[in-house]
Amino acid sequence: MKTADTPKISRAPAFPLIWLVPLLAVAVAGWMGFRELRERGPEITIDFKDGTGVEAGKTVLEHKGVSVGMVKAVRLKHDLSGVSVVLRIDKDAAELASSDSQFWIVHPEIGFSGVHGLDTLLTGSRLNVRPGKGAPAQQFTGLDKTPPPEISDKGRTFVLQGDRLGSLTTGAPVFFREFKVGTVQTTWLGGDSTGVLIRIHIDTPYVDLVRTSTRFWNAGGFDFKVSLLGAELKDTSLESLVAGGVSFATPDVEPLAPPAPDGTQFKLASQAEKEWQSWAPKIPVKSPESISELSAKIETVPAIVKP
Repeated sequence: MKTADTPKISRAPAFPLIWLVPLLAVAVAGWMGFRELRERGPEITIDFKDGTGVEAGKTVLEHKGVSVGMVKAVRLKHDLSGVSVVLRIDKDAAELASSDSQFWIVHPEIGFSGVHGLDTLLTGSRLNVRPGKGAPAQQFTGLDKTPPPEISDKGRTFVLQGDRLGSLTTGAPVFFREFKVGTVQTTWLGGDSTGVLIRIHIDTPYVDLVRTSTRFWNAGGFDFKVSLLGAELKDTSLESLVAGGVSFATPDVEPLAPPAPDGTQFKLASQAEKEWQSWAPKIPVKSPESISELSAKIETVPAIVKP
């Protein structure tokens, strides 16, 4: 009796299951790397004179309160004149890297013109940006301080010439009869260094208050004088006492001088003369609210019944 041949069993080489884990990890890492490259925004470099508080991997770039980038590196410049901050901007915020964009480091600031950056005392410094409209760029020079607020109101701007700046700062108020009608935009030293120049902005409703005969004076600071006739304290608001301020008055002579055109230059006196304080010309203003609307609001206020 012939016995059947023993079948030959061939086995395919077994794939060690232990290799599935590292292969899966490599695949996931590759996919994440591809997604990172696809979503990566531009990398820019910003030069600052001082980089206090800026840390790689911690300091973020914010715009309108939203994080739009992260600092990748902070290093000294070759000539030791400052620091270079390497920043990666998110892809959806890539337009922030335009040639005329402005970058600055947010530090705590407290003043009557506003409170800014107080949260950095707990969270650390951050970068902020004012977007531009130029072509894309990779190299920037950062601002030394927070820029003055953008003014959307058209109004008019004027330049004041003074002997000294006193307590005036960017953002300080401009007053007419102790009512705020404008803002100090910027200040700089005159070309021959014999005085200072102050550019102010007057809001649209009040531009006609400034005439070619108008007088301006520095209303900021603390002025206390003692004489044989007694003591005199300059009457000023708390806001102008701390942040500085400018006041102006227009002579009440007839006919009134014509409205000052945009860009007119005036002298800035250190203090007001007594007659300036008494001037009270009747100049119509383009009030944001009409008298009828204001009267309607007043009528809706409940009357106070006296006992």
